[in-house]
Amino acid sequence: MDTIMENVFMPDAPAIPDLTFRHFTGDEDYPAMLEVNNGSKIADDLGHDLHTLDTIRYVYGSTHNHDPHKDVLIAEVAGRMVAFNRVYWERELAGPRTYWHFGFVLPGWRGKGLGRAMMRWAEERAREIEATQEDGGPVYIRTSVYDTMPGLENLLKARGYEPVRYGFHMETPDLEHIPDAPMPEGLEVRPAEPEHYRAIWDASLEAFQDEWGATEPSDNDFDQWIADPTSEPHLWMVAWDGDQVAGSVLNFINHAYNVRAGRKLGYTESISVRRPWRKRGLASALIAHSMRMFKEMGMTQTALGVDTENPSGALRVYERMGYKALSKSTTYRKPL
Repeated sequence: MDTIMENVFMPDAPAIPDLTFRHFTGDEDYPAMLEVNNGSKIADDLGHDLHTLDTIRYVYGSTHNHDPHKDVLIAEVAGRMVAFNRVYWERELAGPRTYWHFGFVLPGWRGKGLGRAMMRWAEERAREIEATQEDGGPVYIRTSVYDTMPGLENLLKARGYEPVRYGFHMETPDLEHIPDAPMPEGLEVRPAEPEHYRAIWDASLEAFQDEWGATEPSDNDFDQWIADPTSEPHLWMVAWDGDQVAGSVLNFINHAYNVRAGRKLGYTESISVRRPWRKRGLASALIAHSMRMFKEMGMTQTALGVDTENPSGALRVYERMGYKALSKSTTYRKPL
């Protein structure tokens, strides 16, 4: 049976011949979305953040407070997808409700007004959703851009968004100079077994509650976390104090990116230490363990992302471990 695709009327659409807008219709859209997503990221020098079909299906199918059939807008020219964006919302532990929007435009179709029209749609869609919410409080709309995206940054500023947070993508130059960072006394690293996953998840969730923008967990978050196709538990570094998880680094390798870029890069991400075990060098020890593991696997560099204002001083820790900032991201926000 053929899928019926209804066009979305856009009163301020740019004058591009054969341009139409529609919503997401199902799995058949993912290959074209992957092409647009990755093509846009490559143009913005974000090759380290590319999707595969499995990961884009996972991300768009598991995001909370997000219905792809209503909250994704697709732009096509003569039937070919050239851009899309999405909207979803979160409730932060600090109180505000935040609507996120992210858009992707193939480089050959930039500078024609597509991004501007689709951003206006995203803001209106967020207002539609907000009108159905039963509770009040501060409400914001926001997105993130990298310093390689000046056009989008200028558009956000023109629409009243202001920068509120900064992050770095960081990498080590090599793995030949791993700092000496011993494991704190009384703690040990053990392999992550399936029976440990829930404890590791709970500990990480507890540790990240201190982060800026931390959100309320939902009932099925754990199941979705385990289903993440990028997850590689055999690479995790988890420190235990008896039967308590003290901290962890949920390492992984973006295999598709490494093949495409000809790199040997491992990711030391989701670094967390619970409060009772902080200020003892545990994060540094877990990162050093992770670096040595990746080196033994044949990797030549490691990478991570960091909030520059992380309350635990993570940026300084990573710099001491040899990581250097290669690009900066900025979160822009405005009241909805």
